[in-house]
Amino acid sequence: MTHVLAQGTFDILHPGHVHYLRDAAAMGDRLSVIIARRENVTHKQPPILPNRQRRDMIEALGVVDDAVVGHPEDIFVPIEELDPDIIVLGYDQHHDDDAIEAELDRRGIDCVVRRASPLDSDEGELLSTGRIIDRICEERC
Repeated sequence: MTHVLAQGTFDILHPGHVHYLRDAAAMGDRLSVIIARRENVTHKQPPILPNRQRRDMIEALGVVDDAVVGHPEDIFVPIEELDPDIIVLGYDQHHDDDAIEAELDRRGIDCVVRRASPLDSDEGELLSTGRIIDRICEERC
């Protein structure tokens, strides 16, 4: 059995998230997802939805076998606990693949890092939580 791990913030679910998780699930037999803790999101605006709510939403998706909220201090702790064969990063996630692989190797975690494929979108389709929030503000605020 090939255990796949995906991770992300997943603040407001959109088609890009669904594509990423379907792509990740197709790479193995079991898909676990780590939800970034609000306090650990520093590369963009922190999520609006609470950690548990984002976890529950992801776990409710049919392609996801289980979802956990990330560790408060060390993002690699849940990876060690889940022991995946493959870590799938989103097509446009900010992570440095080589740095992740180096840290996995340093910790003795035997898995490979892959990237999900890009999603071809229709014109006007919103595939970013930030863009969805911007559109809501433009049309409703």
